[in-house]
Amino acid sequence: MSAHEHGHHKETFITKYVFSIDHKMIAKQYLITGMLMGIIGVMMSIFFRMQIAWPEESFEIFKIFLGEDYAPGGVMKNDIYLALVTIHGTIMVFFVLTAGLSGTFSNLLIPLQIGARDMASGFMNMISYWMFFVSSVIMIASLFVESGPASAGWTIYPPLSALPQAIPGSGTGMTLWLVSMAIFIASSLMGSLNYVVTVINLRTKGMTMTRLPLTVWAFFVTAIIGIISFPVLFSAALLLIFDRSFGTSFFLSDIFIAGEVLHYQGGSPVLFEHLFWFLGHPEVYIVILPAMGLVSEIMASSSRKPIFGYRAMIASIIAIAFLSTIVWGHHMFISGMNPFLGSVFTFTTLLIAIPSAVKAFNWITTLWKGNLQLNTAMLFSIGFVSTFITGGLTGIILGDSTLDINVHDTYFVIAHFHLVMGISALYGFFAGVYHWYPKMFGRMLNKTLGYVHFWVTVVCAYGVFFPMHFIGMAGLPRRYYTNSAFPLFDELADVNVLITVFAIIGASFQVVFFWNIFYSMFYGKKATQNPWRSNTLEWTTPVEHIHGNWPGEIPEVHRWPYDYSKPGHEDDFVPQTVPMMEGEEELHH
Repeated sequence: MSAHEHGHHKETFITKYVFSIDHKMIAKQYLITGMLMGIIGVMMSIFFRMQIAWPEESFEIFKIFLGEDYAPGGVMKNDIYLALVTIHGTIMVFFVLTAGLSGTFSNLLIPLQIGARDMASGFMNMISYWMFFVSSVIMIASLFVESGPASAGWTIYPPLSALPQAIPGSGTGMTLWLVSMAIFIASSLMGSLNYVVTVINLRTKGMTMTRLPLTVWAFFVTAIIGIISFPVLFSAALLLIFDRSFGTSFFLSDIFIAGEVLHYQGGSPVLFEHLFWFLGHPEVYIVILPAMGLVSEIMASSSRKPIFGYRAMIASIIAIAFLSTIVWGHHMFISGMNPFLGSVFTFTTLLIAIPSAVKAFNWITTLWKGNLQLNTAMLFSIGFVSTFITGGLTGIILGDSTLDINVHDTYFVIAHFHLVMGISALYGFFAGVYHWYPKMFGRMLNKTLGYVHFWVTVVCAYGVFFPMHFIGMAGLPRRYYTNSAFPLFDELADVNVLITVFAIIGASFQVVFFWNIFYSMFYGKKATQNPWRSNTLEWTTPVEHIHGNWPGEIPEVHRWPYDYSKPGHEDDFVPQTVPMMEGEEELHH
């Protein structure tokens, strides 16, 4: 179908902005929903950080947001503390980093960069966004349940999550959590299937797999991991619903509550851990791989150099995807696992450091002697490499079954995964927004505000998570409502105050980012067609969005996407649509 035939039906407000099947609009819907969920998730973290830093102090803000039930006289109760930690983790991992990052950029870039009019199924794409939206609403609704939201940790281990009478948050709030996650998983699977089919079937003429930008490779492989591992979490959630509501005992064995013997027998909570982490570990890479793809693309474009080791980068994406599905046991080293099995998981975990190191090496060599353009997207990309390396180094300690025993369930683990997965993925998200904003909204973001956002965020992120390594090594356990009952930890109290101050400053400066985005939508400088002088196909589409992406024929591709500063050409970039000159070789190093 040509773009001309596309243009005849008149779009109403509802079909254009609400139930849109245009991938560019769906990307914006994911972006804005993800950012709203991010605000809620970060606010929760500020609340529980304040409780840890100043235990049992009265705060006016707690009265306003938590109400008298959860914070009588402005003092946070321990039940709501656990609930905030739980919902913060759930929102950030699934709703912000998985859906916000993958949903936004896979939708925006896959059709544009492979030369397709739209996704394979626009209708399925729309359904997948609205299921994500519904699951977000249910997750937020669980905060207002009388017995309280789910509070068994974002990993919702049984028996806390399986017995409605275990703790206040194990009642209706927990049921809503499970319903929300079931809908979220269905949404993710629909999105992932769509991305895979689109990449395989809808590439334009000349767009071979080795001419795909690394962004598309990353989204493609991420979608495959999602298809393999998300159904396992779905089965775990389903069995947990059976245990909670229908009297089965998949995850429950002999249990006593307040002296009462419950009739469950034969199940095992460790089975749940296996099912949960079989998704939970690939999930880390579902979050980080899209960020890696975005960063690779931005670095090549902003250092005016071909990406170093294109094929090695693809190989490492595939290797990471494969290895990520066979390392889940390293989350369970202290669950009574057979030591031999522990050593197997240690081996596969340390093995994943190799493709990760290949990527880090290739990014650094791409920057080396490049003509660096330090715009905001490039700064966040460099920040990504920094946190990925610093966060990854501690992973070597946690991946070793004997070393892990000492720091398991302490702040050391929190420091590690927030740096390597949380902050790195957020930097990838920010870099992507700054780089592709002109493509999404046809306007430029304010550069000065971007620099302010970057520097404050970078200083505060390290200010929060760097000290956590040390209090973790000192043995401070995570998820404790207060540490004041343990004189052993008294001298760590000041460090917790410092961390909280950095967290508050860092969180409040994200307002700069939101202001920049929403203000620039209406008043930003109008964007030119190719503001970054990039080679990939999305910059050949007109600035004004049209349904079908290109007004006439879809352009044909003649070369790979990283012909920057190529000898023999006048410009320092050669778009993929430019035919090869006589005697010119195609590079793929």
